[in-house]
Amino acid sequence: MKHLLLLSVSAGAGHVRAAQALEATAHQHLPQLKVTHLDVMDYVPKSFRSVYADSYIKLVDKAPLLWAYLYKSTDSESRTSVLSSLRGQIERLNTRALRAAITQLAPDGILCTHFLPAELLSRRIAKHQVIPPVWVQVTDFDVHGLWVHPHMQGYFVASAEIAARLHARGIAADRIHVTGIPVMPQFTPTLNRTICAREIGLDPRKLTALMMSGGQGVGNIAHMAQELLKLGDLEALGDLADRGDIADRGDIAARSDFQLIALAGRNSSLFDQLSELALQYPGRLFPQNFTLTVERLMAASDFAITKPGGLTSSECLAMHLPMIVVSPIPGQEERNADYLLEVGAALKAVDTPALCYKAQLLMQQGELRAKMRMNMQSVAKPLAALAVLNKVLALNEVVV
Repeated sequence: MKHLLLLSVSAGAGHVRAAQALEATAHQHLPQLKVTHLDVMDYVPKSFRSVYADSYIKLVDKAPLLWAYLYKSTDSESRTSVLSSLRGQIERLNTRALRAAITQLAPDGILCTHFLPAELLSRRIAKHQVIPPVWVQVTDFDVHGLWVHPHMQGYFVASAEIAARLHARGIAADRIHVTGIPVMPQFTPTLNRTICAREIGLDPRKLTALMMSGGQGVGNIAHMAQELLKLGDLEALGDLADRGDIADRGDIAARSDFQLIALAGRNSSLFDQLSELALQYPGRLFPQNFTLTVERLMAASDFAITKPGGLTSSECLAMHLPMIVVSPIPGQEERNADYLLEVGAALKAVDTPALCYKAQLLMQQGELRAKMRMNMQSVAKPLAALAVLNKVLALNEVVV
């Protein structure tokens, strides 16, 4: 049995979810492969975790322009720069427990879903320390300089364009594999819409939107939900028809009957706000707490309103669920949004009025939704996790 160690970092949820997808896929399809998953943040002092992970989350939420500057400046940073040297020294001092855990586990190979462990291991390999082959899974539709390190056994990326850009940064072409971004095995468009809708009290015959996030520039989910629900207000729609903004008055009744699922996650205050709002729109707004079965909400929906994180975007692609992307984090999420718009999988809303306008387009134009779903079929990679693991197994036979 081969033993693969997965290293993620809980700075944002995507890196951990990618590792979890690989782990679940291995358990389901590859019984010959033993998989251990470690979150690097569980093996560093609390002070380091606060600076590294918590500060990242606060920075992208409260100071996105500063994050945009840091994203751009570190993308071209020299490995001999003062900042790079200082970061390396701090990381070495704070990751002793992680190094001990890796030594104790003695895996046959290591797969990193975040650049931090890849950088740490690259430094150790450069010093001729005994390290098993190290692979890197890039978790966005972009590649930043922090992901690029010498001595890696291979890279797994989302698209051929990212492969070309990674090669241009000096990584040998035969070490780059276009597999997609790993998603959990249950993200499949074959899920039954009717069953999934009725699980949470939805009418499967009605047009349904799934709202998964809000943020800077668009407003919070409760505000966006309220503005979207106004699109179904019969009086307001009548005013639009009188002004000629709705071509067919006969379409009013149908458009007033759409449903909205709003995910609050672990934010209990937001869930309370949404629940209060739902009382004003009975049978139309369906607030949801944190769920481990978001794929079933996707299966019950006609389109999603979401931030364009690498994992969320890949999950929507796997489900053939058209997107309206909102509030992308400067840097990686903006690049993700660019990719989704380019392949015709998403529309973009820059503020709440734009969101309402784009939502109206998708509600009115079934042919647009169908075209977007067709576009998604050509770029979706729902079996990315299995492709990654099979490649690691096949190539590891040579190097272990």
